[in-house]
Parts: sequence; structure tokens; C-alpha cells
Amino acid sequence: MIKRLTWLSLFAFLAMAVSPERILADAEHSAVAFATERAPGEAIGSYGMVPIYGRDIRDGIYTLSVECSSPFFRVLEAVLTVKDQRMEAELHMYSKSYLFVYMGSGEAAAAAPLEDYIPFVEREGYYTFTVPVAALNVGLECAAYSKNRSKWYDRLLLFDAAGIPADALAFPLPDYKKIEKAMREYSRNHPEEETKAEEAVPVTVSAQAEAVRLDRPDGEYAIELSLTGGSGRAGVTSPTWLIVSEGRAYARLLWSSPYYDYMLVDGIRYDNETTDGGNSSFTIPITVMDEPMYVIADTTAMGDPLEIEYTLTFYSDRIGGKGSIPQEAAKRVLFIAMAIMAVGGVVNQLAKRRS
Repeated sequence: MIKRLTWLSLFAFLAMAVSPERILADAEHSAVAFATERAPGEAIGSYGMVPIYGRDIRDGIYTLSVECSSPFFRVLEAVLTVKDQRMEAELHMYSKSYLFVYMGSGEAAAAAPLEDYIPFVEREGYYTFTVPVAALNVGLECAAYSKNRSKWYDRLLLFDAAGIPADALAFPLPDYKKIEKAMREYSRNHPEEETKAEEAVPVTVSAQAEAVRLDRPDGEYAIELSLTGGSGRAGVTSPTWLIVSEGRAYARLLWSSPYYDYMLVDGIRYDNETTDGGNSSFTIPITVMDEPMYVIADTTAMGDPLEIEYTLTFYSDRIGGKGSIPQEAAKRVLFIAMAIMAVGGVVNQLAKRRS
């Protein structure tokens, strides 16, 4: 009897020491990316945002915009379903770099069983993830499992309640743009009273790729850039074309490979502009100067399409005439050679006539 009680006590101790989550955890998807492996986080939301819960919204289906703390996890839109005070959303994404998402931290995802992961469903060219939504206007933890890196990456998602019609809400929403404007004006007029709370005010991130302003006349220039990421086998021409249009900066990139079919900048897709089978080229907005700009480029070099993460850095102090671009210089040399040949032909004809 005593021996049986001893074994039962041992089993009870082991059951308490080893949690069910660890026993059932999916070891194949247990790697979590370190902070140094992730792109710098972006602030999301607006100052003073009021959380909105399922109980505050009339049952229905609504289309919302979603902000994300990572430039590599851009959600095009979310279709939110509210029923009986519960909310879930379909996330529509161009990127096909992620196999699963998990509404929680990367560590929690790594310790969870496979059945707790939310897989993608491909619909009309989009990857779609259907996730539970605890609240709108609040940064929610979301881990995304990278297909290429085989690791979980931590993100924050914010579902913007501005897409909910006013008559479907239990109370009116504040005008956050007016609040932010008032805060900026107050900070500008009272710099000595700047507080930690004011320093932590998040900046709303645009859902579309917006080109930076550049104080140069509209036209074409050359700009030097650097590229990091990928395997290192592919690259882009530097210097490359800098196009200033309506005071904003765009780059025309020429890759060293013909196998890139599209690029993503802030979740917006830009297709290959080369049509003659030559190396891939894209015209994309420059969203930041002198800092890493995170992009995704999809390549078919390995057969199946593969999205690869890159960073581009454009240097504002290395802008010059477009004649410094190798392709432009080659055009100029070819033009001069053709001009010389044409002049030589005329001289030869004149010489023949004289003779």
C-alpha cells in the first residue's frame, strides 16, 4: 500500500512539474527569432485611442484597415465578423512568406501544439488568415511563422475601428487626428513641458507606401544605394535612377537577375517592368533616405516562387546626374560611336566622289 502511494505521489509530482503545453508542444516549429533578426518595429495607433470590444459593435461584417509593427507583415485589409459579442477577422495579404500565425507572443507560439496554429488559405491570389480579435484600436500580439526562416517573428496588429459605421457603435469615436494635431501644437508651443508620456505617443503609419519628399526639381537623377539580405548572389545596379515627381522620390531598380517578378514595399505590390526577357526592373517609392528600407522581392530562380526579404539604403548625399548610371553611360558611348560611324561614312562618301 505504501509503495503504491509512493508511485502515485511520484506521478502526481511529474504531472505538476511538466505542463501539458510543453508535452504537446510542436517541436518542429519551436524556433523564435531573436530581436536582432527582426526589422526595427514601427509605432502603430494614434494618441488616446479608445479600445473597442465585441459588445460595443452591432453584429455584422465590416472591412477594416490594419496597422502592423513590422514592415514585412503588411495586411491589405481585414474583413471583421462580429456575432454575439465575439469578433474574428480574415487578414488578406499579398505576402506568401508565412505558413502560420498565432495570436500571442512568439514564445507562446513555440510552446503551443500544432492544432493551435492558424494556417493560411489561398484565395484569389491572397494569403488569408482567419484570427480571433480581442479588441479594436489596441495593439494585439501576433506571432508569424516564416516559411523561409523557419522561425516565429513577433508582431503587433492594430485593427482600426474607424472602418465601423457610426450607427453600428455603442458610442461615438473621438477624432484622433484632431487630438494628434492638438498634441503637436501644444508640444511645439510648450517644449519645456515635454513629458515621457508625450515622447511615447505613437505615430500613425500609412497603410500605403508613400515616397519621401525631396527638395529637387522634378526630373531624373542618379543615386547610390546599398542592398543587404538574401543569399548575396543577386544585386541591384548602383548608382541607379532617381526619379523626382511632384517633389517626391522614386527609384528605378535594375536587378542582376531576370527572375524577380514582383516586389513589395509596405505591402504594396510592384510588378516587373522588363518585358524583353532581360534583367528585372522595378520603379518603387523611396520611403526613407539614409536608413534601411525594408522590401520583399519574389524570385522564381529556384522554380517555385520564393519571397526574399531585403533592405535598401538610399544615400541622400550621393545624388548626381543620371549620366553616372552605367546603363546611361553605355547609351552615351553607343550614341557617340554611332555618331562617329555616321560622320566617317559621310567622309568616305565625300572622298569617293572627289576621287
